[in-house]
Amino acid sequence: MHSTTRQVVAYGLDRIDVEKDLKITLVEAAERILPAVPRRVSEGALRLLQGLGIDVRTQARVTEVRQDGVRLADGYFIPSELVVWAAGVKAPDLLKDLDGLEANRSNQLVVTQTLQTTRDTDVFAVGDCACLTNPGETRPVPPRAQAASQQSTHLAKQMRRRLEGKPLQPFVYRDFGSLVSLSEYSAVGNLMGFLAGKELMIEGYFARVMYRSLYRMHQMALFGAWRVILETIASALTRRTQPRVKLH
Repeated sequence: MHSTTRQVVAYGLDRIDVEKDLKITLVEAAERILPAVPRRVSEGALRLLQGLGIDVRTQARVTEVRQDGVRLADGYFIPSELVVWAAGVKAPDLLKDLDGLEANRSNQLVVTQTLQTTRDTDVFAVGDCACLTNPGETRPVPPRAQAASQQSTHLAKQMRRRLEGKPLQPFVYRDFGSLVSLSEYSAVGNLMGFLAGKELMIEGYFARVMYRSLYRMHQMALFGAWRVILETIASALTRRTQPRVKLH
């Protein structure tokens, strides 16, 4: 008997009727799920979740988590045997009091357009540990993979300019789109500037192919092409555990 099958039987999961015994409720305090992505992508992900039978409650703030369930701010109680809490992106506590540098409530270092920290121009920050708000905007650059990739590429070029005594150029974030994968069920997303500067919504098989391609591109940037090729083959042969839901 396969090890996974033995575990399923040992924990009694083989006796679960998903249609009758399993109910998932997603609670979101914001007005919509995935608030960091465009509204059309958020709405597409909502339709996919609802199509899977998931009860999605937005603008619902949790005030109490008990052993038998969750209570919302409006007094509604959701019975539950298992509660999974996701609090979003937060930088390490180390950055909160790092040598007097300015940090926000998520411990991210506040940076200027040149990615320099506000209180020390010799310290730079990029990616999830950086908080950058573009001029004229109220929301910071989203802490996502494409933002971190763009910032790291920009900073590498600026380090050369700094060593050559040239002025630093401001960082400009470009949103190339968003992809949300719901494992083998489906995917949804948008591509920015795909045709004549317009936005293209994608869903289903094509979105899943785009997501997998982008995921492999991120891996190749970190580990190189040959390692990614070998890991892809090994993954297909061994079916090892991988992230099932991921946002790019």
